[in-house]
Amino acid sequence: MGARAPRLIAEENGVDLQVTLAGPGDRVARIYRELRAAVLDGRLEPGDRVPATRDLARQLGVARGTVTAAYDRLSAEGFLEARTGSGTYVATVSLYDATGDAMGRSTDASGDGRRARPGAVHPLPLWEATAPRPSRRDRPLHDLSLGQPEPALFPLEVWRRLVGAQLRRSRLEESAYSGRGSPRLQREIARFLGLARGVVASGDDVIVTAGAQQAVDLMARVVLAPRAVVAVEDPGYFAVHRLLETHRVALRGVPVDDEGLVVEAIPPETRLVYVTPSHQFPTGVAMSLGRRVALLRWAVEHDALILEDDYDSEFRFGEQPVEPLQSLDRVGRVAYVGTFSKSLLPALRVGYVVPPRSLAAAVREAKRVTTWEGDLTTQGALAEFLAEGHHAAHVRRATRVYRERRDRVLAGLAGCADLLDVVPSVAGLHVCARFRDESVDDREAAARAAARGVRVEALSDHYRRLPPRPGLAIGFGGIGADAVPDAMRRLEAALRGAPGSGTD
Repeated sequence: MGARAPRLIAEENGVDLQVTLAGPGDRVARIYRELRAAVLDGRLEPGDRVPATRDLARQLGVARGTVTAAYDRLSAEGFLEARTGSGTYVATVSLYDATGDAMGRSTDASGDGRRARPGAVHPLPLWEATAPRPSRRDRPLHDLSLGQPEPALFPLEVWRRLVGAQLRRSRLEESAYSGRGSPRLQREIARFLGLARGVVASGDDVIVTAGAQQAVDLMARVVLAPRAVVAVEDPGYFAVHRLLETHRVALRGVPVDDEGLVVEAIPPETRLVYVTPSHQFPTGVAMSLGRRVALLRWAVEHDALILEDDYDSEFRFGEQPVEPLQSLDRVGRVAYVGTFSKSLLPALRVGYVVPPRSLAAAVREAKRVTTWEGDLTTQGALAEFLAEGHHAAHVRRATRVYRERRDRVLAGLAGCADLLDVVPSVAGLHVCARFRDESVDDREAAARAAARGVRVEALSDHYRRLPPRPGLAIGFGGIGADAVPDAMRRLEAALRGAPGSGTD
C-alpha cells in the first residue's frame, strides 16, 4: 500500500489518533509500536475504546489478521484488554491510575478537558549546569588550549601488538576481583613511580582507576561526608572542583602564590585539601619545599587528608622532579593521584591512586562496588608497555618534542614582555603569563586572540571566588613546533589591538 495516515477513532471517547503505515517494514510491528506509544504518552488513556479489528483493518487497507496480531501482542503485554461483547479497551497500565492521571503527579487539563502529557523527571540543580563543548566548527587555526598531548607521538603499532596479545582467551578469563585492577599493572606502576617520581609504594599500595578523575572520586567517597569542607586551589582545576561538588561538600577556594597553596589560608575545619603541587594548575608554579612541609604539618594538626594530583610532571624541562608530598609524608596523610592520559593518550583513561594504608581497604572496596576491575585488557597492555620500557622511551622522545614547542612559545612571549610576565615553570604541557596591567580584561583578550585564529585560556576563568589576577594560560601539547611562531605572532597582534582576522 502507499503512504497513509488514516484516523483511528475511539468513538465513545472522542479520540482522534493518527496511525501511519508509510514506508517499508513489518506492518504488525508498526501498528503495535504506534498504539503502544499512544498509550505510554497519554494520547490513549485507560478506558478508551479502540476500533474493532475489522474496522481498523479497513481504514488502514490491511488484512484483518495484521491488526489482530498487533492487538494480541498489546493485550499480552497489558496495554489492551478485551471485554466480551463490548470491544477492546486501553488497560490501566502501571504508568497511570484509574482516572488516567500520571501516578503521583498533578496534571494540567488542556482546553478540551483531556489530561495533559505528564512532565519529565528533572535532575537535581547540581547537575543542570553543564560546561559548553566546542564543536568542530569552533576549532581555531591554532589551538593552544590546555591538557592536550600530541596523539601522533604515541607508538600506536607497539600498543596494537600489546593489546592483541591481551585478547587471547586465557588473558580475558583472568580476573582477581580485588577492586585494585591488574596486579601486574599495580606492580609496574609502583616501580615506575619509585624510579620516576620518588613515590614510596609497593604494588599492593596501588589502585588502578579509570583516569585521575575516578581516583579523586574514590577518595571523596571514602573520606567525605555531605557538607564536609574541602579546600581547593584558587585558581584551580574546575573539572575536579565540579566532581567534588557532586559529593555535596562545601568547597573553599584557597589562594595560590609563587610558592604554591597558601597554607595559612586553609579553613581550619577542612577535611580534605586538593592540590597540584608539582605543576600547579593553571599557573604552573611548583610548591616550595617549605610550603610542602607546612602543608603536611597542617594536615596532621587538623586531622585532614591531602589529595596530591601529579597530573603531568612526566614532562620536565629543567631541574630534577620536585619531591612529591607523598614521599615526605611519614604519618599517612597523603593520597597520591596520577594518570597516563597526559603522557600517552587521553582515550586510554588509565590512572591510579596510592592512598594511605589506613584507607586502602576502603578505597579498594569503593572501586569494587563501582567499576570492579575496570578494563583489564587495556590494563594488561599497559603493564607490558611499562615493563618493556616503551613508556620511558616515549616520555623521553615526547619531552624533546614538547621542549621545542615550549621554547618557541616562550620566545614568542618574550615579544610581549612589556605586557606579560611569564610564570616560572619547568614541567607540564602549558605555561602561564600574567598581565602586568591588572586592569586588563583577560577574557576579552582571549576573545580577541580567538578572532585571530588562536585559542588560549583566560586565567580568570579558573578562579572560583577570589578576585582574579588577569593572565593567559597557553598550552603547547597539541600544536606543531612549526606552527608556534605564527600562533604567537597572531597572539601578540591580538594583545596589542592590531586589526586582523583568523584567516589573515
